[in-house]
Amino acid sequence: MTVETVQDGPVTLIGIDRPERRNAVDRATAEALADAFRAFDDDPGASVAVLYGKGGTFCAGADLQAFSAGSGNRVAPGGDGPMGPTRMRLSKPVIAAISGHAVAGGLELALWADLRVADETAVFGVFCRRWGVPLIDGGTVRLPRLIGESRAMDLILTGRPVDAAEAYDIGLANRLVPAGRALEAARELAARLAAFPQTCMRRDRASVLDQHGLAEAEALAAEFRHGQVSLAADAAAGAARFAAGEGRHGSFGTGAPAE
Repeated sequence: MTVETVQDGPVTLIGIDRPERRNAVDRATAEALADAFRAFDDDPGASVAVLYGKGGTFCAGADLQAFSAGSGNRVAPGGDGPMGPTRMRLSKPVIAAISGHAVAGGLELALWADLRVADETAVFGVFCRRWGVPLIDGGTVRLPRLIGESRAMDLILTGRPVDAAEAYDIGLANRLVPAGRALEAARELAARLAAFPQTCMRRDRASVLDQHGLAEAEALAAEFRHGQVSLAADAAAGAARFAAGEGRHGSFGTGAPAE
């Protein structure tokens, strides 16, 4: 097995386990990743997933040795992406816990996640630039949306390495933690997200994803539709907790179990 899934309450840990290949993703691993995230999204007891690489490296991209041997990853316009789950739009958030290299297709996996927690050893980059292997799994779309077109064009054209500090400064990493703490910090963050009222959080997330490409009026209308579902599901209970005294004086406890 090259993908390990562990359930930790409402948090699902999904780890790439090919340390001998720096967690490069071959076809079988891509399929296993896609299956693992489908199972996570279908699991009513799972609220947040954490994607990580075992052995100190997040993911070195697609397995170019397998590609050169004629058994590369699946490349087709429909279905799963070459790296596995990268064309999926899940109903729940995913956090990438990044230690070591997240480069080429590994960068694209990290970009697919909703949030990225990087430790001080993290290195991002379009390293496939050197080999004429294109960004074909969301890199040219998601990177400029996250950090802006100017910065993204720099990274995409040059293929240069981006260390953890720069990644945090430009918004590529959402959290920067000491070396060796990426997975731990991502699990802690996932547990906090899992404790919020889930319908509201998921609907707000869906509204953010829906607004790409919409005119402002259409995006606001979509936001309102999502909000109506949240109001019916979560808002009354949340307002009652506030009225009972939770959340006063600047405290930020969730006050609710994961659903």
